[in-house]
Amino acid sequence: MIDSVREQKSGMLTDLVFAVAWVVGVNLLFDLTNGPDWAYYLCMFAGVIAYFGFFASLKMARAQQ
Repeated sequence: MIDSVREQKSGMLTDLVFAVAWVVGVNLLFDLTNGPDWAYYLCMFAGVIAYFGFFASLKMARAQQ
């Protein structure tokens, strides 16, 4: 298990940074705008889609090089 963590350390760190940045960004946006709760939760869920979309496009861009 420790070997697996060592191999995936940079990937896990990238995932953590993306998640923290997304949550902080959405929280700041909704703290400033006082938007409705349903839109807040929708934006949080959109982070999941954004995560997979971003890293899929990054993988495709690296494959084309």
